[in-house]
Amino acid sequence: MKQLVGMLGAAAVLVSAAAAETTYLTAGAFFDPVSGSISEDAAVIVKDGIVVSVGRQADMPAPEGAILVDLPGKTIMPGLIDMHVHLVGDDSVRGYKGLAVSTPLAAIHGAAHARDTLMAGFTTVRNVGADAYADIALRDAINDGVVPGPRLFVSGPPVGIIGGHCSDNNLLPAEAESYGENVATGPWEMRAQVRKNIKYGVDLIKTCSTGGVFSKGTSLGAAQGTVEELTAIVEEAHMRGLKVASHAHGAIGIKNAIRAGVDTIEHASYLDDEAIRLAKRNGVYLAMDIYNTEYTLAQGTANGVLQESLDKERAVGGVQRESFSKAVKAGVKVVLGTDAAIFPHGDNAKQLSRMVQFGMTPLQTLRAATSLAAEALGQGDKLGRIEPGYAADIIAVDGDPLADVAILENVDFVMKDGVVYKAP
Repeated sequence: MKQLVGMLGAAAVLVSAAAAETTYLTAGAFFDPVSGSISEDAAVIVKDGIVVSVGRQADMPAPEGAILVDLPGKTIMPGLIDMHVHLVGDDSVRGYKGLAVSTPLAAIHGAAHARDTLMAGFTTVRNVGADAYADIALRDAINDGVVPGPRLFVSGPPVGIIGGHCSDNNLLPAEAESYGENVATGPWEMRAQVRKNIKYGVDLIKTCSTGGVFSKGTSLGAAQGTVEELTAIVEEAHMRGLKVASHAHGAIGIKNAIRAGVDTIEHASYLDDEAIRLAKRNGVYLAMDIYNTEYTLAQGTANGVLQESLDKERAVGGVQRESFSKAVKAGVKVVLGTDAAIFPHGDNAKQLSRMVQFGMTPLQTLRAATSLAAEALGQGDKLGRIEPGYAADIIAVDGDPLADVAILENVDFVMKDGVVYKAP
C-alpha cells in the first residue's frame, strides 16, 4: 500500500507540474557545473517550462499560486546530456539477430528505451543513426507528448560508402543485392543523401570515416570515404545550419574528418599526436564511449555479437581509454557519449565514473555531461545549466556529485521542460 501511495503521489506531481504555469522547486543544495560551486538551501522558479529565477530559499519566496516541489536533503543539478545514443537499437539483439527486427518493432522498443533514458536523468540525447527515420518519428512523438522521453537531436540514416560501417548492411550475401538507405559514391551523391535527410527533418548529419566494431568486414583503422566526399557532406550540412558527427576509430579517418570540417568525432579510439592537435586547433568535440567495452566483452556472446566484433572490441577497448586520457590531458573538448544500445538504455551514467578513472576531474566529467555537451549541440544558451532563460531540465541526487560522480547512476528526481517525470 505504501508503494502504491508513493506511485500515485509521483503521478500527481507529474500531472500538477504539467498543468501549472509556475513551479517553485526547493532542495538541500544546487550544483552549478559552470562555476563548479555547490550552494545550500536552493530555490528555483520555473514558468512555462523555463527557469525564471535561481537563488536561496530565504531570499526567494514562492510565488503566489505556484506548485511546490520540495526536495529536502537532495542536490539538484542540470539534466544530463548524452551525445551518442541509438534509442531504436537494443543491446540484446546484435549480429544476425538484428536481421529479424522490423523498423516498426525497433521504433516501439525505442519508445521504451526513451523512457528508461529519461528516468535515468538524461533529459537530452543525440541519436546518431537510425534506419528508416525511426528516430525522427520517436522525436516527434516525444515532442507531441505521446510518449515520455528526453529531448532528441536526431540524424536519421547515416551517410556513407558502399560496404561501410555507417550506411550499409554487410550481413547479407551478394545475391540479396541489399544496400543501405544512404549509401553513396562520390561527392555529389553524398550531397544528395544529405539533402534527402534534411528533407525528412533531421537535426544533424552522421557519417563514418572509418570502419567499426559492430559492422561485418570493416577495419577500425581503415579510412572510409575520401576527404572530398567528407567535405561535400560537411559543406552541404553546414550551409543548411546542421552540424556533422563522424564515426571514426582510426587516426587517418579521424584526421580526414577533422580536415573536412566535422563538428564532432565519435569514438576517437586511435588518436595520435597530430589528431589531438587538429581536434584542439579546430575546436572539434570528441565523444568517446569508454564504458561499453566492459558490457560487450561480458555479455556480447549471449547477445549475438559476432566473433569478429568481439575480437575488434578486445583490440580497441584499452587503446581507446589511453586515447581518452591523452585527449583530456591535452585539453581537447571531450563530451559524454556512451553509444547506448551497445549496453542497456538507462545505464548511460555508468560511463561517468570511467571518465574520472581515466583522467577527468569530477568537475570536468559533470561539465562534459551538461554545459559542454550543450555547447557541442549548439544549444549552450538553452540547455546544460539551471539559469534564467534556460529550459527547466533539473535532476536531483542524494549527496555531492563532485565527491562521487557515481551517485548519478541513481537519479531519483527528473524534471524536463518544467514537467516532473520522476519524484522520490
